[in-house]
Amino acid sequence: MKRYLTICALLAATLQVARAQKPDTAAYMVHYKFSHLRDTTNRANPYTENMALFLGKSSSVYKSYDKQLQDALFKKQVKEAMANSPDGNIKINRQNTGSPLQYFQFPAQQKLYRKESLVINSYLIEDALPVIDWKISSDTASFGGMHCQKATAHFKGRDYTAWFCAEMPFHAGPWKLNGLPGVILEAYDAKKEVVFKFGGIEKVAPPQPFVVASDAQPGDGHRMIMIGGDDADTDPAIIQLPTRSINTTDKEFTKLQDAMRKDPDAFVQAMMASSGMNGPGNGPRPQIKIKIGPQPVINNPVELSEK
Repeated sequence: MKRYLTICALLAATLQVARAQKPDTAAYMVHYKFSHLRDTTNRANPYTENMALFLGKSSSVYKSYDKQLQDALFKKQVKEAMANSPDGNIKINRQNTGSPLQYFQFPAQQKLYRKESLVINSYLIEDALPVIDWKISSDTASFGGMHCQKATAHFKGRDYTAWFCAEMPFHAGPWKLNGLPGVILEAYDAKKEVVFKFGGIEKVAPPQPFVVASDAQPGDGHRMIMIGGDDADTDPAIIQLPTRSINTTDKEFTKLQDAMRKDPDAFVQAMMASSGMNGPGNGPRPQIKIKIGPQPVINNPVELSEK
């Protein structure tokens, strides 16, 4: 009970919903093959993931392309299952593919937002956009027919090389990389332990009208829970801070992560209680259990401490 109350206190400290922000429209999407050598004792098996950078006029968002594809498939499966279910009850086994982590860059405001997720809630952490001291050289290269120029910098404990395309004057890049006179198409550290490899670029289709079907009839006492699905009603062409995310800090989010790992079931119940899902009028209490699998060995984080 004491641990449950502690978790509730942690959640209460973060319950400030993200402010509404004027949406931007993405014009281009840059694909990257992200590679990170998490465990230096296992160099043959770095972590890899397909990522995408959506570029708008005044902002950008970097997120998992693998997760975007999986979310689109899940929405399609839900729609088809509901259409074929005589009683409206459906059961779909969802695969968790791709990281929910997202980075939003706002160069004009010099703001960086990181979106994290824990079970049924997402969290938004605000920070200053890093100022990187790039040294631009005269070296050039071509990536997918795009003419690029080389730049180097020391950032977060690593020496990075970046290739940017001045023909596309977006001052953005993957992850936290930014500040060059053109979008960063490829970047890597000196040891090639962190690599953002260019995978292609494409124009983004204009936003499409999206109608969210009601998940329950008024008064039926039920509520659908979309675990990890807080982006389900967002068009990929729209760049906007998630309004349903909860503002928090690095320190508080780390405490929440630790609490979830120590007692997953108590954490879920505390999270549901803090969101009002266990209160009167919500019908039977939803039963959600999560299992924390073995954590990956990370002895070589992306961000290294400066010596």
